[in-house]
Amino acid sequence: MVRLDKYLCDAGVGTRSRVKELIRNGQVRVDGFVCKRPEEKVDENKVKIDCNGQNIVYKEHTYLMFYKPQGIVSATEDKREETVIDFLKKVWNEEKDGSFKDGIFPVGRLDKDTEGLLLLTDDGALAHELLSPKKHVVKTYEVTVEKPLHAEAVLRLECGLDIGDEKPTMPARARVQEDGKLHLSITEGRFHQVKRMLAAVGNRVLHLKRLRMGTLYLDEELRPGGYRPLTEREIQSLRDKVPSLKDIEAVIFDVDGTMADSMWVWKKIDREYLSKFDITLPDMLQAEIEGRSFYETAVYFKEHFGLADSLEKIMADWNDMAREKYEKEVPLKSGVRDFMELCKDKGIKMGIATSNSRELFEIVERVHGLTEYISSIRTGSEVPRGKPAPDIYLAVAKQLQTDPAKCLVFEDLPAGIMAGRNAGMKVCAVQDAYSLDYDQEKRELADYYIEEFGQVAEREKLRR
Repeated sequence: MVRLDKYLCDAGVGTRSRVKELIRNGQVRVDGFVCKRPEEKVDENKVKIDCNGQNIVYKEHTYLMFYKPQGIVSATEDKREETVIDFLKKVWNEEKDGSFKDGIFPVGRLDKDTEGLLLLTDDGALAHELLSPKKHVVKTYEVTVEKPLHAEAVLRLECGLDIGDEKPTMPARARVQEDGKLHLSITEGRFHQVKRMLAAVGNRVLHLKRLRMGTLYLDEELRPGGYRPLTEREIQSLRDKVPSLKDIEAVIFDVDGTMADSMWVWKKIDREYLSKFDITLPDMLQAEIEGRSFYETAVYFKEHFGLADSLEKIMADWNDMAREKYEKEVPLKSGVRDFMELCKDKGIKMGIATSNSRELFEIVERVHGLTEYISSIRTGSEVPRGKPAPDIYLAVAKQLQTDPAKCLVFEDLPAGIMAGRNAGMKVCAVQDAYSLDYDQEKRELADYYIEEFGQVAEREKLRR
């Protein structure tokens, strides 16, 4: 039950003072009868309310996609500058006769000289989720740079670099477009981060436009200063899609990009390895080899690039190049160890299904002390078919002596997600900087989606 004046405010009819005036003037009907009491309690799920003959639908919260123009600040109020709220009130009041809703605020900030996507809402809980540093919510920017970006600079942006803080930036996704502009996706929110990252590779930002925040993409139909309500699908997509461990008897992890932050290693190795043969790293290479086993990738390299070395020599060279990086540079994804400890406490068995080599996973296992958690390890070279075929996941489930229907898979790539689904298992997609191009596809294919493993542990605590 809510007050009548709150019902009308939440539905976007007007401010609290405005709707009280409408009610007292007899312009509001509740279930067909005029009601002049703003404090009247109504059941928002059953009541029928109209204002001046127009049916009013209750909405507890407001969610607006706003194309922030340059020159205004991301704040609710400022004594010297025009804020996004000042701007929106002016536009809204001109269009809707004074109906801008109280309590709306911008979720996060865009610099005054930055334009693009800004979410505005009065839903504090959702805003807190989206702004939490633990969530690593993706923000994608279109960056106009002063001079062309070469491959080495793009690689540095993607692998993390020193911008003068205590630690390097987290892995990012960088894509140079045909017009020379850069699409840069980051999962942090450091001060002037994009500008500082470009400065660190000897370049300068001329113009910055945000295209994405989490699952929300800037509507191409909007122009600077334009806005629209979010659709129900957009609102739901912003909310957590975190798996439950109820009725789960085994958890199976992919490794690279899922439990280990290691995908950048392979891009570096691909580049360094091909450079020995004076071959430039092809732009579409990663898409071509996605989901292939270690052996299948070696076959692709040998055939596609016409390499004289044997398959055994190619794989041995890759292992030699990767070994030191896995020993010294590859961290676990955030929250992995705590999540594995939670599974251990619950008596949930854990296994590994990786397209990588057994040797390299065993380095991860040893360096990070994971031996006590893992009961099964299977690699792509040990099964007939690689992902998206279900073979590797079924092999791990068999070794764990667990019904596939009671297994939960964690994967970072569409091919791996399909492999888990094809095996009859529940699958949780894991966000990774190197698969952001496939993020929407991952969300659609998987049963669940997480930015980091701590979300699962937090959700389990709430379920107790």
